[in-house]
Amino acid sequence: MAGHRIFTTPFASVYPHYIHKAERKGRTKEEVDEIICWLTGYDRAGLAEVLEQQVDFDTFFAQAPAMNPNCHLITGVVCGVRVENVEDPLMKKIRLLDKLVDELAKGKTMAKILRS
Repeated sequence: MAGHRIFTTPFASVYPHYIHKAERKGRTKEEVDEIICWLTGYDRAGLAEVLEQQVDFDTFFAQAPAMNPNCHLITGVVCGVRVENVEDPLMKKIRLLDKLVDELAKGKTMAKILRS
């Protein structure tokens, strides 16, 4: 999947879609931010900064302070693809984030989403 179009897409252009998906189901922007911060290690200020800088997905994940050590616990299907079987490391991180936002929109508790 090297060179997939999503890799060079600005994270800030997809972020509002994550928020919209969550809010349509009665969840909040703060919950989406919490998920993103949990997965990537960004704090709220760091997340705001990468959104302002319009970094692409590749840079967003490359500069992430630390992927959560429990991210291997995220399993299931998103967009018809089993996330644990995605081979490309960057695409896997993107799919993991997609899966967490899906779980939020489906009404899972934050404790279950954050694998605590």
